[in-house]
Amino acid sequence: MKSILVPLGDSEKAICTLQYAIDFASIVNAKIYVIQVFGTTKVAGALKNMNELLERDSEEELAHVLAKVDKKGIEIISKTIKGQIVDSINRVATLLNVDLIIASAKNSAADSSIYLGRITGGLVKQTELPMLIIPKGYKFKSINNILLSIRSGLLRRSNVLEPLEDFIKIFKAKVNLLHVVTPHNTVEDNSLDPGFTEIADTITNSENATVFQGVLEHLLEVNPDMICVIRRKRGFFARLWEQNSIKKVDFESRIPLLILKGNI
Repeated sequence: MKSILVPLGDSEKAICTLQYAIDFASIVNAKIYVIQVFGTTKVAGALKNMNELLERDSEEELAHVLAKVDKKGIEIISKTIKGQIVDSINRVATLLNVDLIIASAKNSAADSSIYLGRITGGLVKQTELPMLIIPKGYKFKSINNILLSIRSGLLRRSNVLEPLEDFIKIFKAKVNLLHVVTPHNTVEDNSLDPGFTEIADTITNSENATVFQGVLEHLLEVNPDMICVIRRKRGFFARLWEQNSIKKVDFESRIPLLILKGNI
């Protein structure tokens, strides 16, 4: 885990998220790419310089955020980029071949019922890179205890768990595997790939209507420092990711959420 991308949004949350990323990078010895994306407008006449104004405001916002964090000697490469926000972030992440995206859970304070805003939610939906979602105001601490929550025990791709394995190695973390059996599970889903059993310190089976309900039922018992889920093309989480925004009533994590990308 040598390179991390941090897309910035609202400055208050951006400072907190970037500081978390810096603190994390100082542990794993990674460099950080920070980007601030600004949109474009099609204007004429007196407003023909609007794009230049947007770029200047974006650069000033980026400089403000960078000035407010303790860089701890970490290499930070920052840039403002013009374009559609989610597409631009996804393109840059792919071009830079980053290992992890660290993003804020929510992009705007306008709606308190939202857990993931449209930008972070759009990234979860579109990117194939692992993402670590940081709640508002959350400060970095060692990740010693991980709750890995899955519905299907199948793994169709050998490298799906590699980012999680990095976390385990870096922090010497314990993994509590929660296998949630829902009414939609098949017989195959209820089996466990050896990849899961190899990394799990404990394995718990739970019958719930959804994965999120299973997480809520076992959260206090496990008391994790991070929750890990796998975004698949089918299943409960796939339904969540259909929309860019995710409401707290459907899913919320008040600790960092690591989202891995499965392909089934």
